[in-house]
Amino acid sequence: MIEIDCLGDMCPVPILKLKDAIKTASANQTIKLITDHSCVLENIKDILQKSPYTFYFDEVITGVWEIFVEVN
Repeated sequence: MIEIDCLGDMCPVPILKLKDAIKTASANQTIKLITDHSCVLENIKDILQKSPYTFYFDEVITGVWEIFVEVN
């Protein structure tokens, strides 16, 4: 699993980090991105809904989300 810590990062930084991780990920690898900004979550959801990747997210504590992206 590739883990990207984006706590404190604002857009577009987390999106750029995620795109770089997707490029380097191998098949069937999962990427976990951690963010504390709801706008990052919404922007990444919008992008991933248009992509071939499976993703899900969880609010692990109030205001902190883990976004999981499965690279097929």
